[in-house]
Amino acid sequence: MKPASDYSRATNGHPERSTPYSMPDGSANDAAVRHRVETLAQAIREKNLDALMAHYAPDVIVFDVMPPLNVRGAEAYRKNFERWFSSMHGPINYEMQGLRISQSESHAFCHCLSHVTGTRKGGEQADYWVRVTNCFQQVNGQWLIAHEHISMPATM
Repeated sequence: MKPASDYSRATNGHPERSTPYSMPDGSANDAAVRHRVETLAQAIREKNLDALMAHYAPDVIVFDVMPPLNVRGAEAYRKNFERWFSSMHGPINYEMQGLRISQSESHAFCHCLSHVTGTRKGGEQADYWVRVTNCFQQVNGQWLIAHEHISMPATM
C-alpha cells in the first residue's frame, strides 16, 4: 500500500469537495463548532500541545494512524502528538479540504481531508493526506472532541 499524495487522487478527482465549510444554518452553535475546528487546526500548525489538547474530552476515544491505533483518554493521546510534533522541524502545514459539519444541540460531527506538509527532523519532506472524522460533544457549555478517527488514504 502506498499513501495517496495529492488531493486529486485523494478525492477521486472531485474538486467540488474542497468547499471549506458546509453548515445548515448560521446559529451560534455553528459558529462555535467552526471556531473549535479552526483553533484545533491552528494548534496543530503551531505544534502547541496545550492549546491542542484543550479541544479533547478527558475520556476521548481515538482511532489514530500512529500506534497505538486505539487510544483511550486525552493524556494517552497527548503522547501521540508529542511524538509527531517532535519528529517535525518547524511548523506543520495543515490544511483542511471539504470540511463538513453536521450537528444537534449536544453533538457535532465533522469530517474532512487534511493535507499535511512540513520538514521532518532529518530534512526529509513530509507530504501526505489524512482523513479526519471528529465527534464533538457539548460539555459544560464547551464543544470537546469525544471521538476522533484519523486514517490515511492508500492506493492498492
